[in-house]
Amino acid sequence: MNQRAEAPLDLFVIGGGINGCGIARDASGRGLTVALAEQGDLAQATSSASTKLFHGGLRYLEYFEFRLVREALEERETLLVAMPHISWPMRFVLPYHPSMRFESDTPTSRLLSRLMPWMKGRRPAWLIRLGLFMYDTMGGRKILPGARTLDLRNDPAGAPLNPKFERAYEYSDCWVEDSRLVVLNARDAEARGARIMTGTRVISATRAGDLWEVVTEGPSGRSQFHAKALVNAGGPYVEDIIRNVARINSSEGVRLVRGSHIVTKRLFDHDRCYFFQGTDGRIIFAIPYEQDFTLIGTTDQDHKGAPKDAVCTPEEQDYLCNFATQYFKKPVTRADIVWTYSGVRPLYNDGAKSATAATRDYVLSLDTNGAPLLNVFGGKITTYRRLAESALAKLTPYFPQATGPWTARVAMPGGDFPHDGVAALTAALQQRYPFLTGYHAGRLIRAYGTEAPDVLGAARTMDDLGRHFGGTLTEAEVRWLMTREYARAAADVVWRRTKLGLRMTADEIAALDAFMGGQRAHAAE
Repeated sequence: MNQRAEAPLDLFVIGGGINGCGIARDASGRGLTVALAEQGDLAQATSSASTKLFHGGLRYLEYFEFRLVREALEERETLLVAMPHISWPMRFVLPYHPSMRFESDTPTSRLLSRLMPWMKGRRPAWLIRLGLFMYDTMGGRKILPGARTLDLRNDPAGAPLNPKFERAYEYSDCWVEDSRLVVLNARDAEARGARIMTGTRVISATRAGDLWEVVTEGPSGRSQFHAKALVNAGGPYVEDIIRNVARINSSEGVRLVRGSHIVTKRLFDHDRCYFFQGTDGRIIFAIPYEQDFTLIGTTDQDHKGAPKDAVCTPEEQDYLCNFATQYFKKPVTRADIVWTYSGVRPLYNDGAKSATAATRDYVLSLDTNGAPLLNVFGGKITTYRRLAESALAKLTPYFPQATGPWTARVAMPGGDFPHDGVAALTAALQQRYPFLTGYHAGRLIRAYGTEAPDVLGAARTMDDLGRHFGGTLTEAEVRWLMTREYARAAADVVWRRTKLGLRMTADEIAALDAFMGGQRAHAAE
């Protein structure tokens, strides 16, 4: 075992998803010494399998989760300003028909059934407008445009829909590249002094006096660390870490809820997203995706078994296709699907009867029976920064040297430009590197922002970027991802750092994996 003789760390974080990396970044920026261990790749589990939205959660208003919605709404613009390359505004179209009925087991449904029993599960238009008014006003919106009513008979958003939908409501939320967000948090944490270890599993965490003794197993074998506090941000593995890594008896646990998505060939020609409501209380989104595709999701199913085994089942694929077909003019079938993905959301087990009704709010549980242990349950990608601030609020009493909150609107790597500056940045990149196509330049800016020239370096032709792997992925970009963004294998690159797996063949991905394996072997010599 590699014994580590240096002074104890302030924090050791288990888990390289959005919550773990967000906490590591916040803590490092406050002057704390931090190490983070992720057993696989950053964002390999839940944090790369979201619906990829910074959103307030319009449907959570049905459950009267006003604090959660307000906090998420406030965060949209805070995050948008800090990462304009990987996040941008989107308009959402909510089709409405007077005959639509809704699931009857939400607090709003129960209240309506008592006050307006003649509605029989229908939602009056005034109620939807009230919800959108609250959505527009609760979060201090300044950048995003407000809600409006659409006449689908003459608006382009109506063209792909069943003609029975004549009216819709349009409102604002934001898109985010979820797995890139995790990587950028990790990079910023490392730039501020944190140690980020991927492919590193925590074997055990044991209280030893007033410290945690943490044993890890990674690429260089076993290592031992000491830390004054331990953060369990294991996502779907949080309960397993409590019981089997820290070996602590606890009554707290998670409800594992599987959210599956399908990606289809492009179903419509405009750049707005659809918000579809179902009679089972679920909602799904249909979102323009990677220019040539449509993303549809998500499901809500209680998940049994290991989180890593989550897949979009044939039944879930049929469910999403049938749900979308209720709205689109042309049926959506499994023949349209080009890719699926599924993630397990670790929701705090609040005893809700259904997966849909389980709380999306986060719960931070501090165990002070010795050296502090903070367990992170639940959370949404939209509120990850606020969750990190709340986590540090619980931990900083143990670290009087720590400075205060600092992350609001502070740019992520590559995000130091105006929130509406992507077009200008893309044009400047093409002017500097005229051999880039418009798609290639736009993709690089949307991934790397102001760091895109650092990826390309002194190249004057495409050949200067080295080997071409397919889908505009070049050796120069792969080397950047390996040396700067923790990528170790092809899947890290084509499904998390980028989504170029949608544009590359299996043979191209295999060749990339072989190249990266060779680079790792050479570096280890």
